[in-house]
Amino acid sequence: MYEILYQEVEEKKEYETIIEKVLTQCFQEENLENAKLSITITLTTPENIQKINKEYRNIDKETDVLSFPIFEKDELEKKIEKKDFLQEDILGDIVISIERVEEQAKEYGHSFEREFSYMLVHGFYHLMGYDHIREEDKIEMRPKEEKILKDLKINRE
Repeated sequence: MYEILYQEVEEKKEYETIIEKVLTQCFQEENLENAKLSITITLTTPENIQKINKEYRNIDKETDVLSFPIFEKDELEKKIEKKDFLQEDILGDIVISIERVEEQAKEYGHSFEREFSYMLVHGFYHLMGYDHIREEDKIEMRPKEEKILKDLKINRE
């Protein structure tokens, strides 16, 4: 279901526990438990995420999370509807700046778990084809993110 890569970030069991819990809930919520879809999660530094952002998005600035989906939303929806999972497919990649997660957790006054979980859920829904650039897209994406966190009892503090 997922692979975790550490890029200049110390490996921690805490990260792996949160990733497993959150992605399991995301896959269950979207009825993808048997979908043979996998995600690569890269945990990295602000400097590395800035390089990735510049290289792949031509935006030369640091960010907290990047998502690189493999499928377009309608293509993925058809695949899910047909249950077309004969072989394993890659859903996409999520890249997270651990340092930014720590900073934002402090800034927003909640736990590392809450902020990290939100980044994972946010990245997952980008891989599922959701976006938040336009208001009508945000209206569709945000409730899905909040439901996952609420179901996991990972609340704002």
